[in-house]
Amino acid sequence: MLKYKAVAQDIVQKITEGEYLPNDRLPTTPELCEQYQVSKITIKKAMDELELGGLIARRRGSGTYVKGLGTQQLENAPQGWSMSSQMGGYTKDHPGHEVGSHVYDFSVVRPPVMVADELGIQPDEFCYHVCRTRTLDGTPNVIEYTYMPIKVVPDLREHNVQTTIYGYIQNDLGLKIASAHRSLEAVLVTDEEAQRLQVEPNSPALQVTQVGFLDDGTAFEHSISRHVRGYKFFSISTV
Repeated sequence: MLKYKAVAQDIVQKITEGEYLPNDRLPTTPELCEQYQVSKITIKKAMDELELGGLIARRRGSGTYVKGLGTQQLENAPQGWSMSSQMGGYTKDHPGHEVGSHVYDFSVVRPPVMVADELGIQPDEFCYHVCRTRTLDGTPNVIEYTYMPIKVVPDLREHNVQTTIYGYIQNDLGLKIASAHRSLEAVLVTDEEAQRLQVEPNSPALQVTQVGFLDDGTAFEHSISRHVRGYKFFSISTV
């Protein structure tokens, strides 16, 4: 095994076993060089791989931190997840078009255990749950099922859900949305979804499961969206 992969694998194991906890700062590059008896280049390659897998966040002038990931993500990381730059939200992604929403559910709930784990919260903590279709020039393109921890995204209102939740998070709360882990799967829509999306029953859809992160590594969103029209996905790595 290449040295940088062995280093990355060891750090993943330390995160999985709880030696490095969510939001912990990792040792500095010189400290890691001494710990693993490797060069700075090897450590940089290892950090690049961990960042590409979405396990760590680099903060300029502060250091490298562990993101708040759930156990399912850690078991699959880093190959099982994609790092994406598409974090502007549906409205920002479609300039020049009329973007709308039809909200079917906006409530406060306790999340499923799996969702709580991926959000890094306890199952008895409260989340907003949002089910809505997003329309482009009047045509419904996607249906979304979203959980957001109230303690991370406080005071969300229905008019924010009707317009842009990401806009509220960034402009009103002053938080910075930084990255996401996404997995894609081909599925068939349910009869209810077909009616809401104005397509035939059992129509194919691209299902995107996403956990979104703020720039400090805090998970703020777990969502499942089913796209029946016009979805494009770009995966990139950033330093």
